[in-house]
Amino acid sequence: MDSTHLVALIDDDRDMRMATRQTLELAGFTVQAYEGAEAALDDLDDRFEGIVVTDIRMPHIDGIQLFHMLRERDADLPVILITGHGDIAMAVQAMQDGAYDFIAKPFAADRLVMSVRRAGEKRRLVLENRALRRAGANAEDDLPLIGQTPAMDYLRRTLRQIADADVDVLVAGETGSGKEVVASLLHQWSRRKTGQFVALNCGALPESVIESELFGHEPGAFTGAQRKRIGRIEYSSGGTLFLDEIESMPLAAQAKLLRVLEMREITPLGSNDVRPLDLRVVAAAKVDLGDPRQRGDFREDLYYRLNVITVSIPPLRDRRDDIPLLFSHFLTRAASRFRRDVPTLTASIRHHLMQHDWPGNVRELAHFAERVALGLAPDETTKPLQNMAARGTLPEKIERYERDLIRETLAAHDGDVRQTIDALGIPRKTFYDKLQRHGINRTDYVVEKTLD
Repeated sequence: MDSTHLVALIDDDRDMRMATRQTLELAGFTVQAYEGAEAALDDLDDRFEGIVVTDIRMPHIDGIQLFHMLRERDADLPVILITGHGDIAMAVQAMQDGAYDFIAKPFAADRLVMSVRRAGEKRRLVLENRALRRAGANAEDDLPLIGQTPAMDYLRRTLRQIADADVDVLVAGETGSGKEVVASLLHQWSRRKTGQFVALNCGALPESVIESELFGHEPGAFTGAQRKRIGRIEYSSGGTLFLDEIESMPLAAQAKLLRVLEMREITPLGSNDVRPLDLRVVAAAKVDLGDPRQRGDFREDLYYRLNVITVSIPPLRDRRDDIPLLFSHFLTRAASRFRRDVPTLTASIRHHLMQHDWPGNVRELAHFAERVALGLAPDETTKPLQNMAARGTLPEKIERYERDLIRETLAAHDGDVRQTIDALGIPRKTFYDKLQRHGINRTDYVVEKTLD
């Protein structure tokens, strides 16, 4: 039964009870009527999902006493008090103690229906929050792959099936969709979990150092190489090597990596020793490497060598039913980290969750949850285009829109300059000029990357 339309009505006056019940039922509510508080208390336990409308003047247990008893069972249960003229002071005090509303007799039917409808909406939000928290707690085994949609069920089943297969895997997904999370789970759910999980972002390292990072070097291999270094590939032997943004890897390193994947052996820079590897590679790309137009300079033969199995992560906009569950998890985690109470999921935040396209995917959603936990969400629930109706000249409105769009894109990409520029589609110099003009500090959006 929809809790939004379930009402417990308590009134010892038979005629008043029948009239009120009829009013509510004509408005579409389901009414459970009681002639006294004792009978109602037998049914209104902590599992009751509706709201309560009660008269104050009743024998044995009056409406104020009933309200306090119900509040002990469920502090979030909305209770509406029906008052006579002499009961208004008591009703006001009860509202200060947490009652939802009071309605003085005689009252118009619309006044009662409106109050009951608002109370029902509040009740629905409270129950949804509770359900999401329970679901989040029950999903710990699948964290951080939270989701109940068919796409996420399929993704989890696929990862379980291939985790112990010693094959290289290519992970495809948009920015912020959780590619490193998928790679980590492939490692954790495999026999390789006793080995190292080694992650390297190919787009974050200069071309001059990436070969040394990957393949290692011997002392004197190049200017400045004073000590021996074990490369990430050799260090991950026996475990899993995760190469993120592999489309950014320089061509020279691609050629060497191809040989490593084919031969399962490595020769560090400056050495003639060939060292065997027990290696599994999980690579991730933001673009479709199977499309020559998107692949660019990435070697076709390396793509086919990596593409033994491809795992695709659906973007958040294609699994909207998972958004409330994910958001509840991130909100609870953020509130704990910031030592705040978990805020209630309001109607405006709920609307934003389901209407926004989330171009930054799960990462953007997690950042939004942090802002909600800190009480900084109101501005997030209004899109920049909606703000353009505000007063000001056309150039002023365009400036505001541009500033807000840059801020949102920076937040979605953790302040990463290259990803932000790609998303905005503007030259680097133009980007920095706009940061300076709008007074935006990019470092405010940089966060330390952690594995969920």
